[in-house]
Parts: sequence; structure tokens; C-alpha cells
Amino acid sequence: MDNNKRTVVVTGFGPFGEHTVNASWVAVQELQKLGLGKKVDLHVYEVPVEYQTVQSLVPSLWEQYHPQLVVHVGVSGMATTVTLEKCGRNYGYKGLDNSRFCPDSQCCIVGGPDCIDSVIDMESVCKRVSASGLGVTVSVSKDAGRYLCDFTYYTSLYLSRGRSAFVHVPPIGKPYSGPDLGRALQAIVREMLEHRDQEEEGICCHHLHSMTSS
Repeated sequence: MDNNKRTVVVTGFGPFGEHTVNASWVAVQELQKLGLGKKVDLHVYEVPVEYQTVQSLVPSLWEQYHPQLVVHVGVSGMATTVTLEKCGRNYGYKGLDNSRFCPDSQCCIVGGPDCIDSVIDMESVCKRVSASGLGVTVSVSKDAGRYLCDFTYYTSLYLSRGRSAFVHVPPIGKPYSGPDLGRALQAIVREMLEHRDQEEEGICCHHLHSMTSS
């Protein structure tokens, strides 16, 4: 394996409710076709809309790949833009999943903080992608919806100490096509990786500065 390559995992969700074709998985498959360049190993996964599967799958992705970034993608029937979620929330999970199951605790991690923010500056990513002339409107949100999207995001943020991201997409054709969403995801993930690189460089520079000044 090329040690200079970065590893990125992107997940979409399977069908649920009225979403017999889940736009999130369509978008992730389109991203897979486009790729993220030769220096990025991209792994994609379709996640069933089931709390218990999420509880086992998300930790396994972090353990198996040790990725620089995990981006989860979900569909929102109310969305008309591609939406970057700033945080995940621990409590309030009352909606039944595809297996008619809901956690008794109605939370992701018992004893975990109420809310975890992503370390990625979503406002900055939004501005940069919006300025790129992609033709897809991007916005930022602080509420991922307290269903499997939010549940997955919080779980991933908790395990990674904030090194995860979540992107909501609208249903296909309302107004964007699958390829449109794939191009938007590609631009968004690239900006997120750029942000992570700058953050790591900043930590490195700060560490070196501390060593030379002590």
C-alpha cells in the first residue's frame, strides 16, 4: 500500500419508507465513479437503515481502514440543497427503523455528551464549494434530524473525536440528478480533506514551534 495515500470512507443509506431508491446511495455511487484522485483510497458502503447495524458497522469501518476522514451521506425529503451538518446529537431517537426497532435508551451512546461538533469547519467548506461554480446549492445545518442519519453521525463523531462529516442530499430530481449530487460530493469531500490537511499541518507547525522555543 502507498503510505502517501490518504484513506477516505464514504457511506450512503439503503432504502426506507418512501425512499425506495435512496438518493444518498445513488450520490455515493456517482462519487465512486468519479473518484477523489490517485492519492486517495476511496471506500464506499451502503448502510442499512437499522440502528443495530449502525452500532456495529461504524466502529468496524474506523477499525478496518483507520481513515483520515469518514463522510456519511443521507437523504432528506425536506432538503432542496446539499446540506453540510455541523454536529450530531445523542438523544431523542424515537423513530422506528426498517426492523421496527428503536433503542430503549433513545440515545446513541449512554453517558456520551449531548452534542458533538465536527472538527471540520462546515461554513468554510460551504463557502469554498459554493464559490466553485458547481451549479449545486450548498448550505449548513445544525440539526441532522434525530433518525438514522443523526444516529450514524453522532456515533462516528464519538468514535473519531470529531473527525467525521455528514452531508444531507435532496431526493433525486428535486432538483438535482444523481451525477449532479456525485459532483457535489466530490467537491465537498476534497474541500474537507484540504481542511484536514491544513489542520494537521497547523498541529505539526505548532509542535515544532513549541520544541524550538522551549
